[in-house]
Amino acid sequence: MKRSFCLHSHFYQPPREDPWTNEIEPQSSAAPFHDWNERIFQECYKPNSEAVIVNEHDVVISKINNYEHYSFNFGPNLLSWIMKKHPKTYSRIVEADKLSALKHNGHGNAIAMAYNHMIMPLANERDKITQVKWGIEDFKFHFGRMPEAMWLPETACDMATVDVLINEGIKFILLDPSQADLVRKSPRAKWHDASSDLITGMPYKCYSTGKRNKFINIFFYDGPLSRNLAFDDHIFESYKLLNRIEAVTHHRLVDQHLICAALDGETFGHHKKYTERTIAYLFDELLPATDIRPVNFGQYLDEYPASQEVKIKSGPSGEGTSWSCTHGVGRWKENCGCGTSDENPSQEWRLPLRLGLNELRDNLWDVYEEASSNFFKDPAEARNDYIRVLLDPSFESASEFLFRNAQRYLSAGESEYCIKLLEMQKFSMFMFTSCGWFFSDISGIESIQNMRYAARAIELAQEISGKDPEPKFLEWLSLARSNNSSYGTGKDIYLKNVLGMESKL
Repeated sequence: MKRSFCLHSHFYQPPREDPWTNEIEPQSSAAPFHDWNERIFQECYKPNSEAVIVNEHDVVISKINNYEHYSFNFGPNLLSWIMKKHPKTYSRIVEADKLSALKHNGHGNAIAMAYNHMIMPLANERDKITQVKWGIEDFKFHFGRMPEAMWLPETACDMATVDVLINEGIKFILLDPSQADLVRKSPRAKWHDASSDLITGMPYKCYSTGKRNKFINIFFYDGPLSRNLAFDDHIFESYKLLNRIEAVTHHRLVDQHLICAALDGETFGHHKKYTERTIAYLFDELLPATDIRPVNFGQYLDEYPASQEVKIKSGPSGEGTSWSCTHGVGRWKENCGCGTSDENPSQEWRLPLRLGLNELRDNLWDVYEEASSNFFKDPAEARNDYIRVLLDPSFESASEFLFRNAQRYLSAGESEYCIKLLEMQKFSMFMFTSCGWFFSDISGIESIQNMRYAARAIELAQEISGKDPEPKFLEWLSLARSNNSSYGTGKDIYLKNVLGMESKL
């Protein structure tokens, strides 16, 4: 049997920076560390860059940079934080991608991510495009090359998202096998139900809805193997993990069967303590003694191009599917049943929060488009290009950005005004970070963080235009009732925890 193995680790943390100061405030729940970024860094991100292998006397005999061995992506916000706060670990991550490219025929282990963990199928087309463009530019800034692939937050996907990825030059994505609908062996062959005919691991072509000659490659990771790694005890012992990998059935129709798994990278060291050592020993000591060849997805796709075709599921109401909601993408917009508990039995709050933010987004765009049309050649293109200023906020970078995008020479006051416009648009996307809906109640810190982004965007809109979209937004929040009666509604939470004032009803 000829087998290859690829493990993908998705590293991500919800954004925690104060929208006004861009600093993370102390988080007592992360004690003894200052905040959760710092705690998980010490438990996961740093240990994975120097995972120890010990002998029978518990003496360290080597240190392994796991990022050299597995496929990975970092949330842009998180990687920028690591770059600023922990440059040595950041350097190891970047260097690991370069070294992995030497091992894998020019294909590095790192892949990009849609910029701020927005649920892409629920985004409008304009935000989809900006999220992909910003994700690409962020990746190029850190790793110095064009990404071959992009991680979709929660693997949430629909065909509109696929079309944007194709147009922006992304070669492949990773999805859960449950997201595949139909497969066929050739363009003229009969379509078959993917639940019975899908071969996980091998790439499939998924063609654009508008242009038949354009496609993206999709890898569907091994679902049972991924769940074993994420939720069972397989990764606490290297030999047990190897046995589980070797137990994956080799498919007779595949010359070089790709065994692949995908899971949250925080599993290794944070969720499951010291398991970064398991991964290090697996790749450095055990796999080299087997017939299983470690690869990354880019290398495998180069060696074994996709021959079969796939159609992905459209999901309920055509809104897409994901890996963490059995109801498509309901977890981020309605009371679908995911995340309920005895303590928090209802997520009815999700819908008014989603609808309120949607309306706010559209109002903010109207403000931006009307105001920026007096300054920018193309307001949409200027927003897409603004990522360069976010990555390098120096005076020189901002000046170059304005020179490229402005219709004419701008005064200092006009330049500041334009930057405010773009900051407003940045926060109008940040307020859709998926974590705000993922958990059980609107009183959670993740939902409050999204409301803080909304408040900052509203404040900028007020300064820019004199218009005030906040009252309408508060109307929507008043319909989002917390499971805990003491918190009241989203409006109460917003006024108290975001604006720092009590609701006066």
